[in-house]
Amino acid sequence: MSTANLHGKVALIQGGSRGIGAAIVKRLAERGASVAFTFVSSANKAQELQNSLIASGSKALAIHADSADAQAIRDAVDATVKAFGRLDILVNNAGILAVGPLEDFSLEDFDRTLAINVRSVFVATQAAAKYMTEGGRIINIGSTNAERMPFAGGGPYAMSKSALVGLTKGLARDLGPRGITINNVQPGPVDTDMNPASGEFADSLIPLMAIGRYGKADEIASFVAYLAGPESGYITGASLTADGGFSA
Repeated sequence: MSTANLHGKVALIQGGSRGIGAAIVKRLAERGASVAFTFVSSANKAQELQNSLIASGSKALAIHADSADAQAIRDAVDATVKAFGRLDILVNNAGILAVGPLEDFSLEDFDRTLAINVRSVFVATQAAAKYMTEGGRIINIGSTNAERMPFAGGGPYAMSKSALVGLTKGLARDLGPRGITINNVQPGPVDTDMNPASGEFADSLIPLMAIGRYGKADEIASFVAYLAGPESGYITGASLTADGGFSA
């Protein structure tokens, strides 16, 4: 497989300044794509990532956009097309993790979880699909918690990621006749600043995995890069788990 199999393609990654998102941005750029990515709070990291990619010869654009704001998402899609002339790949990676006891979980946290983890995926897909042609690729970043939630307090998060399973299946029917695929990647625990391998959850999560370790952001990024490439054209509507056996 060519390491530049995305040459000439343009990608937009929602939530791309750090963690899994940044790894995806880098991997798609390495494969030859021009990359735009959104950020909301990590402005310094976003600027550093943009600058490092440009310095290495890639085309990159950091866009400030809150994924809870539907118009900001639409504007980010338009800005990507304005900057690079087209849009071929959308990765919906933006997400939040709000955990708390049922009796204390606020409706504000519930609504924001839905807005970012679910609604933003629909809004971005709706906006991006207007520009995509045959061969377009949409990849949602879900979670293994759609299949297994082994601790209390994570109900709304698990629900939001389960919703992506149904949304991906349904949108595959809308997009398939146009030659556009949409898939859902479900990572298990991955070593990022949101859930570090040395963090408070690690001791309870590692024993639940068949492999017995956290995943690496690059491992998820390589999976996304495959789904973004030409070899994956017969895969759509799928939820594909990369979780070290967490849900086995």
